[in-house]
Amino acid sequence: MFAEEIEILDGDSPHFRPIRPLLGAALQLDRSEDGYTWHGWQRKYLTSFLASLPERCSLLVGVWEALPEAGQQEEFERLALGCVLEVSEGEVRSVRTFDALVKDRLKPVEQLEAGYEDALELMRLARAQVAPVAWAVFMDKTSWEEWLFTEGREGEPVNKGELLAELARKGRCVLMGSQVNHHYHQYDF
Repeated sequence: MFAEEIEILDGDSPHFRPIRPLLGAALQLDRSEDGYTWHGWQRKYLTSFLASLPERCSLLVGVWEALPEAGQQEEFERLALGCVLEVSEGEVRSVRTFDALVKDRLKPVEQLEAGYEDALELMRLARAQVAPVAWAVFMDKTSWEEWLFTEGREGEPVNKGELLAELARKGRCVLMGSQVNHHYHQYDF
């Protein structure tokens, strides 16, 4: 799953904090026996998914959470996790937050909105700085946690590709990128 050496860009950014435990879990999966499962995820399915990607591409994740406006009844959305993975020949080569994209004319991360315009701009910048975007997923934090942490019975793996497709069909997430036109529900990641 991971290249022998992984480049972590902007790892000192406060926006890297939510990525750190996920990276740790992914590294644990990468180094574990094939039977090891983490919240329904298994290495063999992730490896298969990564091998199905174009030779050089990027994967992009944007997760927003609704928070109450101070002293008001209304909520505002804030980016909870923004991450770009560089994948080459089926291996993750680098990990960066959206902060790394700011250096190339992206508005400040705190001003990113869960909308089509910012999603397209993030994908454009990821393509320019990293590689063409094979998959980009944008969702709310509740849907993200459901997708990430759903487990099968008795520790069995879960078809995360089908679960993600189901969330998309229900309008709970948006999938974009060059691979989305393919049958995304076929992947058992």
